[in-house]
Amino acid sequence: MRPYLEVLSRPPEASWSMLNRRLDDCIPFQWHHHPEFELTLTLNSIGQRFIGDHSGEYEDGDLVLVGPNLPHSWASRAKIEEKKPHIALVLWFHRDWLLQMTGGAVEFRPVEAMLRRGDNGLHFSNDVAAAVRPAFETIFEKPPVERLLSLLGILVTVAEDRQAMPLASTPAQAPDARESRERIDRVLTHMHLHYAHAISLGELADIAALSVSGLHRMFRRHTGVAISDYLMRMRIGDACARLSSTEQAIHHISDAVGYASLANFNRQFKALKGMTPREYRAMFVSR
Repeated sequence: MRPYLEVLSRPPEASWSMLNRRLDDCIPFQWHHHPEFELTLTLNSIGQRFIGDHSGEYEDGDLVLVGPNLPHSWASRAKIEEKKPHIALVLWFHRDWLLQMTGGAVEFRPVEAMLRRGDNGLHFSNDVAAAVRPAFETIFEKPPVERLLSLLGILVTVAEDRQAMPLASTPAQAPDARESRERIDRVLTHMHLHYAHAISLGELADIAALSVSGLHRMFRRHTGVAISDYLMRMRIGDACARLSSTEQAIHHISDAVGYASLANFNRQFKALKGMTPREYRAMFVSR
């Protein structure tokens, strides 16, 4: 699979894009990025989402905002209702276009604030996702002007969500050249597909066609973090999803997300989350 810059098509009667994606088999891992914001509501599907260095579980009704040029992908594991497809309802829009639309109006200040926070990606609360779900499901059937008004209504509602949580630790860095973007995409795709296995710096340097030192410089320039930190966050993010949603033994989770040593897993988990894996799981067991 080749990573890519997604170029979004737009109907002639609209100034933004949308997609009602329905897949019978699965939502495949497709690591990509684009200059638009993306608001995605995922239905009848369970799996894992990857947004920048974030890795986490998603389920029916998952609502996420992805920032411009922030690499991302979903990968499904199962359907909730087997006879129905996996569904992803997706709305794309440019920051500048939306700011021109709102024109600095006081009523839209929460939306403008959300865009600033959304560069890192945002996960919205279940209550807010449920509140906008009817508008999401009917927006595709409306004429252009009503679709635009529905989009603005959805954005106003989600912008008021005080429980919205940031996802990636850093926003996307503006690419300084197409070649550099393609190199980092090759590296990130390999890491996201194989983070549960041992990955050497030499292996990543070969994929990027750079020296190890050149790889380090490029990676930090585009992601804002070191390779080891990025990889740790992906592995710990996967572990958090497993700890909160399964009864897998902790040593099995440690092995499944790429740690040969349980002690090292426990040490890195506590360094990143401020608690042990057992303490983290206890927060969900007690609910």
